[in-house]
Amino acid sequence: QVRVVESGGGLVQPGGSLRLSCVASGSIFSSYQMGWYRQAFGKRRELVATIFSDGAINYADSVKDRFIISRDNGKNTVYLQMNSLKPEDTADYYCYAFSAGTEYWGQGTRVTVSA
Repeated sequence: QVRVVESGGGLVQPGGSLRLSCVASGSIFSSYQMGWYRQAFGKRRELVATIFSDGAINYADSVKDRFIISRDNGKNTVYLQMNSLKPEDTADYYCYAFSAGTEYWGQGTRVTVSA
């Protein structure tokens, strides 16, 4: 069982930045595929960014060139640096860990982009 805990959400003005953090338990964190989804009210869940155990990264087109995903295996942590935020980035953001064929999810952290 892997426990996933997100933090770092909040209210930010358009054009601002925010960094989300996600800590996943387990001694083999470096082997996990990690990523972030988001879900805005009334919309479908969207995969935002993925970082694989070998360091490969994928981004949704909607966040490419604005968001940066990274990981610190020594701290069992993955980060999502969000820059140039737009009102349409407002959503609940969920971190996941994928290991041994199973996905583990956090409770989510809310990001609100508003003036």
